[in-house]
Amino acid sequence: MTRVTPLDKLRVPLGGQEIELQQIDYEGGGMSLLRTRIREKSRFTVFEVDARTAAAWGQALLRWAASQGAG
Repeated sequence: MTRVTPLDKLRVPLGGQEIELQQIDYEGGGMSLLRTRIREKSRFTVFEVDARTAAAWGQALLRWAASQGAG
């Protein structure tokens, strides 16, 4: 059985999209993945990334936010 662990839930103020982050651990073992679910009205986008990709993506988001004066 696949184990899904909720990590965070965000709402985008402009547009109202809901973003959910979950850790996915598959029954067979192996690496954990980060699942990102974006809900936009009745449409969902779901994708899973490994830890290395998540770290690179996170750093890119932080660089952009810093360039916009956030944080």
